[in-house]
Amino acid sequence: MYVKNIRLSNFRNYDNLSAEFENNINILYGNNAQGKTNLLEAMFLCAFGRSHRPAKDNELVEFGGQGYTVSAEIEGAYGSPTIDISSQKGEKKSIRLNGIPVKKLGEMMGTLRIVMFAPEDLLMIKEGPGERRKFLDMSISQIKPTYFYDLQKYLKVLEQRNNLLREMVENPKLSDTLCIWDSALTESGARIIAARDAFIKRLSGNALARHSALTEDGENLEMRYLPSIRAENMEDIDEIRDLFNKLLERSRDREQKMGATLSGPQRDDFEVYVNGKDVKSFGSQGQQRAAVLSIKMAEIDIIKEETDEVPVLLLDDVMSELDKKRRDYLIKGISGVQTFITTTDKRIFKNLKNKDISYYNVTEGILKKDKKRPSKGS
Repeated sequence: MYVKNIRLSNFRNYDNLSAEFENNINILYGNNAQGKTNLLEAMFLCAFGRSHRPAKDNELVEFGGQGYTVSAEIEGAYGSPTIDISSQKGEKKSIRLNGIPVKKLGEMMGTLRIVMFAPEDLLMIKEGPGERRKFLDMSISQIKPTYFYDLQKYLKVLEQRNNLLREMVENPKLSDTLCIWDSALTESGARIIAARDAFIKRLSGNALARHSALTEDGENLEMRYLPSIRAENMEDIDEIRDLFNKLLERSRDREQKMGATLSGPQRDDFEVYVNGKDVKSFGSQGQQRAAVLSIKMAEIDIIKEETDEVPVLLLDDVMSELDKKRRDYLIKGISGVQTFITTTDKRIFKNLKNKDISYYNVTEGILKKDKKRPSKGS
């Protein structure tokens, strides 16, 4: 799978852009604040229908504009789909897949599969469980769109159930209707937990192999799922659902006092260990960065195994943070993967042996392809 072309109009600092890309490594270089990350953001938008940054739709519009459009043509193993996204001030964002309006985001999941590694991805290690759940949800949704539907349903029911719990403080009789929401919550929640458990087990195994190669057998990496509901058989959705129901029954009084649901996927987490130590608490900055890199590379492996398609890899301003050994490993490991790499210094790539590399200069929202590879003095 790869992005054949992308067209932007009034998106961030791009007035009008139409660019063709090959299925190879694409280096986007230029000074800061020129639009390199904005181009990656547009590709991410075509995959998930939202930005990877905490931005509202109107913040994606070029200054002074009334709206933006982003279009991409994808070349995949099963066809050449097109994605068109537009947003005008005062109107709901429009998404079209092959010219047909997309009513639910789940309909576009998997059309363009993307793995992204950006500086903020270190938050997956450093910050709270919300960042790690977000990573899980986006990763699994690309592989299994049904997971995305379960998640959307679960979050909607969870919000309604929490509202009911708060209303019960003033009107205790409403407790009779709680069982209706419990049933809907545990049904989709059990499937989410089972899917997360299966995914983390596979991801941990693949990341172990990737990390071992990255560190030349110097470090072992392990991921451990911390579900709020742990069944004896985590593949048994019925068992998870029954345990979930029992937890809700036992905690009903506490939930009513707190006005919140205290069990379920919204309380899940996972931990990353390097050589048996929690890398969040005891790992160096370099170890944390290497762990995330290994996990992202393992994600590529799983997407390929599950879908028979290779995702597009976006590396935003991370190469300068890696030492030469890890940069070389990364370039070697992405052979056959269309990759977009942003950098302020293209000279760090001058000694690469891989010939399938294209260079693009980005200056003030204008993309120009280089005809020559970088030299020591360029």
